[in-house]
Amino acid sequence: MFTLFEQWLTLTQWLSSQGSGARGTVVRSKGDMMMTSFPSLRAAKAALVSGIAATALTGCIGTGGGPAPQLPSANFVANQEGPGEEYIIGPLDELQIFVWRNPELGGKVQVRPDGRITTPLITDMPAVGKTPTMLQQDIKLQLSQYINDPIVSVIVTSFNSTFSQQVRVVGATEKPASIPFRANMTVLDAMIAVGGLGEYAAGNKARLVRYDKGTGKQQEFGLRLNDLIKRGDIKANVRLQPGDVIIIPESMF
Repeated sequence: MFTLFEQWLTLTQWLSSQGSGARGTVVRSKGDMMMTSFPSLRAAKAALVSGIAATALTGCIGTGGGPAPQLPSANFVANQEGPGEEYIIGPLDELQIFVWRNPELGGKVQVRPDGRITTPLITDMPAVGKTPTMLQQDIKLQLSQYINDPIVSVIVTSFNSTFSQQVRVVGATEKPASIPFRANMTVLDAMIAVGGLGEYAAGNKARLVRYDKGTGKQQEFGLRLNDLIKRGDIKANVRLQPGDVIIIPESMF
């Protein structure tokens, strides 16, 4: 069987000898005989380009990596609901701060884009990256300079969250988005939030990228979104974690 280079060389020689009006000839190469019949020079060139493209495509398909590991299945409804990880305050979150017996020291505040808040007697305190409990302890420590043993509570009233507390869905979906993570959230919940798969989505080739806090590395898992959404395969539903990224490629055909 001729290699791609041999086919190109043979056809080039034929084109040189026959010119634009050639109808057909027999070409010999390395003792083998290959009959080539072309109605015109344009058809010959088209056939050459098609052969090269097909061979290149076959090579690309054959060099792909192995399948990504799969996550364990999750129920559509959790058998036992439980709290998720404690909420991390993010920029533009709105907070309600209570100081017992000193209401003038509290109030509603919004976390600035730079991640800080300002309250009476406290200026530019970092809030982003802290849990509400951590922030109330920091506020208590600052207020202790002015009042004895203050009792402070911090309530998040409007959630914007950091990227580490969101699930991002990108690629071939109806409306790519960043979704605030909720306890016991699954892939099905995320796909409902973004309107499902796009028309040309390759759902069973989707990937989930997850940051492993233990190792400090990213992990990649395979998803079967076509099986989940279009065929109702409940085993394809998996549980999500804060910070997960779902990437959905488009089908080539």
